[in-house]
Amino acid sequence: MNTMMKLANFLRASSALQHRLLKSFLTEVNAEFDDLLLHNIRWLSKGKVLECFWAIRNELQLFLSQQKSAKAKLFMDLLQNPEKMEAVAFLTDMTFHMNDLNLKLQGKGNTVCELMSAVRAFQRKLEASRVTYRYAELLHFPRPLEQTKEKGVHQKHMPFLEKLIANFQKRFDDFILGEKVLLCISNPFLVNDVRGFSSEAHQIFPYIPAAALQIELIDLQENVALKEAQCDVITFWSNLVTAANFPLLKKMAIHILTMFGSTYRCESAFSTMNIVKNQYRSRLTNEHTHQCVCLATTPFKPRFQTLAKDTRGHFSH
Repeated sequence: MNTMMKLANFLRASSALQHRLLKSFLTEVNAEFDDLLLHNIRWLSKGKVLECFWAIRNELQLFLSQQKSAKAKLFMDLLQNPEKMEAVAFLTDMTFHMNDLNLKLQGKGNTVCELMSAVRAFQRKLEASRVTYRYAELLHFPRPLEQTKEKGVHQKHMPFLEKLIANFQKRFDDFILGEKVLLCISNPFLVNDVRGFSSEAHQIFPYIPAAALQIELIDLQENVALKEAQCDVITFWSNLVTAANFPLLKKMAIHILTMFGSTYRCESAFSTMNIVKNQYRSRLTNEHTHQCVCLATTPFKPRFQTLAKDTRGHFSH
């Protein structure tokens, strides 16, 4: 990864003249991209850089062959090395899968149920990838297959997959919310094993009696009005399911739906604060900064036209 980032920096940032020559060359040869992306500190950016590089790697090799500098020769040797390019191909596909998961974990409307479903699905994809990679099928890694066609497939990337699978198991396998509880929050009408659900929920929330929870779930599943309701999960549990009829289920659902499944909102708030409190607004007090950040992050939209109509101007001034 570090070598690829150095290559991108060499072609893009080492010389303005070289950057212009690169863009002109890629345009002349009708490459898929007319420029090479420059990465920043974020992981998603590195994945995009690798995808762009792999699409125009042949054109970049031809461009570097025309350069006379020592660095250009070193990078040229990299592009001509089959084993190193196989590693680059594997890294490109791996970052693509990681970026796909990363994007699914972002967003303001995601609940912990959706986030855990995305993580569990990615773990199963890793298991499937390990099996196909072990038998040299490479169904989930098309770029290494393209790089090593008719030359055999190396198994040197298997330890990386094994470590990644073990890392995900260590981080998420001890998550307290079980599958039946998450299924009930997502769609309670799909829960067939009522007894298993109540037992799983009682382990997570010991203060909820299992017998009463079974009765409430059965009553909810037989409620025709709730069954025909078409709305999102948050609206269903907050507005349609009442605490008077289903107190235990509603309490459990609100407890789970209010969990912070990721740091996306926190990081977004910090980014907003950095925009609000910049170097040109150095006289902002803590109180004003707090108010500005609240206005910038709230989803509430004031009805300015109604407020303006209700306001009376002082025409005497």
